[in-house]
Amino acid sequence: MDKLMVTINAGSSTLRFALYQVQAGRQLVRELHGRFGRLATGRAVEVRVEGADSVTPLVLAGRRGHAEAMAALCAWLPAAAQGRILLGAAHRVVHGGPDHAGPERVTPGLLAGLDELAPLAPLHQPNDLAAIRALHAALPDCPQVACFDTAFHRSLPPRARRFPLPEQALPPGSERFGFHGLSYQHVAGEMARLAPDARRVVALHLGNGSSLCAMHDGVSIDTTMGLTPLDGVPMGTRSGAVDPGLLLMLLEQGWDADRLRDLLYRESGLLGLSGISSDMRALLTSADPRAAAAVEHYAWRCAQALAAMAVSLGGLDAVVFTGGIGEHAAPVRELIIGHCAWLGIRLDPAANAAGTTRITTADSGIGGFIVPADEERVLAEQALGLLPGP
Repeated sequence: MDKLMVTINAGSSTLRFALYQVQAGRQLVRELHGRFGRLATGRAVEVRVEGADSVTPLVLAGRRGHAEAMAALCAWLPAAAQGRILLGAAHRVVHGGPDHAGPERVTPGLLAGLDELAPLAPLHQPNDLAAIRALHAALPDCPQVACFDTAFHRSLPPRARRFPLPEQALPPGSERFGFHGLSYQHVAGEMARLAPDARRVVALHLGNGSSLCAMHDGVSIDTTMGLTPLDGVPMGTRSGAVDPGLLLMLLEQGWDADRLRDLLYRESGLLGLSGISSDMRALLTSADPRAAAAVEHYAWRCAQALAAMAVSLGGLDAVVFTGGIGEHAAPVRELIIGHCAWLGIRLDPAANAAGTTRITTADSGIGGFIVPADEERVLAEQALGLLPGP
C-alpha cells in the first residue's frame, strides 16, 4: 500500500499544503495540493484544493485565520488519506538561524530553539511553529520534519554575511541569513536541467515576499534579504531596505519598536507606495497613477538588485523568475528586464506575454526563464531523506 507525505507551508497570509504518494523506490508523486489564502485578515476568502475530485471537500467556516485553517486541514487529512498510512509531515520553517543548515526531525528542544527566532521573522515563524504544534496535537504519532528557508544560504561567503558594524555591537548570531531558500533550491535543480551551461544565475523570487539570489553552479553566494525577511527589495507590505537614518528620525519623534515593526512589516512596500493595495494584480489593473508609480518603483529596485547580484557573480549567464509575481506578472518582468537591457539580455515580448519557460530571444546574451515555484516538492524530498523507508 502506498504511504503518504504531507507538506505544510504556512506563510504570512497563506497556508499551502500538498499530499504526496511515496511509491516503491521512494518515488514521490503529488496527489493533490491546495491553499488557504488571505489569512492575515482573519477573513480568508480563498480555499482551494486541486487534484482531489474524490476527496471530501475542505471547508473553512467562521473566523478564517491561520489557526482555523490549520485546524480544518488537520481534521480533513484522515479523510484525504483514504486509509493509507501517513509517513510524515514536512514543514517550511522560515528562520533556522545559524545552527540549522539542513532539515531536522522535530523535537521539543528544536521547537524551543526556533521559538527564540520568532522576533526575526514575526510574520512567518509563529505561524510555522503553530502549524507544527497543531498537527502534533491532532496526529501525535505522525513524524514531523522542519525544513529551513535559511539553510540554502549557509554557503554565503563571509563578505556576504557580515554587517558593517563593530563586533561588540552585534548581538550573538547576528548575520545575514537570506530566505526563500526552498524556492531557490528548486530553481537551482530546474536550471541544471533547462540550461546546464548557465553557471552564473540570478533568481528572482517575487511575490508578497520578494528577494533575489545569486547562484554560482547552483550554490548561493549572495542574496538580498539579511538577518530578517525585511531587507532587500520592496515587497507587498514590507519596506525592504530603507535608510537607517530615517528610522532614527522616527525614533526621535517618539515612535516605539512596535510601531516601527508594524510600519516596516505591514504598512510599507507596494501598499505604502501606492496607498491602494499590496496585491500586484490589483495594481496592474488600476487606473490610479499611484499604482503605476508603485509598480515602476518595485521593478526598478528589483533591477538594481539584479545588477548587484551580477557583480557578486562576476558576470551573468541567466535570469530566472519565480514566485507569484515572477511567474504571472508579464508587465513586471518586462520592466525589470528593460532596465537591465544594457547587460545584454533581450526580451522576447510574445514569449513573455505567453509566460513560456524561456522569455528571451535566441540571440540574447543572457537567458531569461520562468520556473514555477515548487517549494512543496523540495519539502517532501528533504523530509523523505530523514524518515524511515516505506
